[in-house]
Amino acid sequence: MELTKKSHACVRLEKDGQRLVIDPGGFSEQDAAVGAEAILVTHEHPDHFDEAQLRAALEADPGTEIWTLAAVADQISAAFPGRVHTVGHGDTFTAAGFDVQVHGELHAVIHPDLPRVTNVGYLLDGTVFHPGDAFTVPEHPVETLLVPVMAPWNKIAEVIEYVREVKPQRAYDIHDALLTDLARPIYDTHVGNLGGADHVRLSPGESAGL
Repeated sequence: MELTKKSHACVRLEKDGQRLVIDPGGFSEQDAAVGAEAILVTHEHPDHFDEAQLRAALEADPGTEIWTLAAVADQISAAFPGRVHTVGHGDTFTAAGFDVQVHGELHAVIHPDLPRVTNVGYLLDGTVFHPGDAFTVPEHPVETLLVPVMAPWNKIAEVIEYVREVKPQRAYDIHDALLTDLARPIYDTHVGNLGGADHVRLSPGESAGL
């Protein structure tokens, strides 16, 4: 399996010649989802869900399909009958050759005055977990955690505790578009020294074998 970091929370995974993309949003490259056989979306916030990007990918390839929660599916499924699948916590399915388990139900709290939207995370092939915007801990060992390092809903102590609780072998940064280059070494040091996992940061477009 090959992991390619895209901007912000978006990643592309490739295995046996098939490609799966998670969370191509408004902070990601405009072509992030194009060419993928499967697209997974964790929730409706625009930095994770960009309707124009999804439409472009589905129109470019009639074989491309989407798996996501109802809040996103309701916005795009009518235009692409049979190609947008609604999922929720506990569901399992196969997409682009990956075995996928769905974990989680709600977005992390941004502020008590703001309603919480739904959010799901995806565990791929029982090894790689993308939590979306939540600190969901799957009821399954995780080898590679895609860890949201910087967001309006978290702080670095919570990020470190999340890595410790999941106990992955390695943690790759996602959700990092708001993090300046000046601050990155601080996050690298703290997550790397205190998280208890091999901490890796990939630049957008950079890939790693898993």
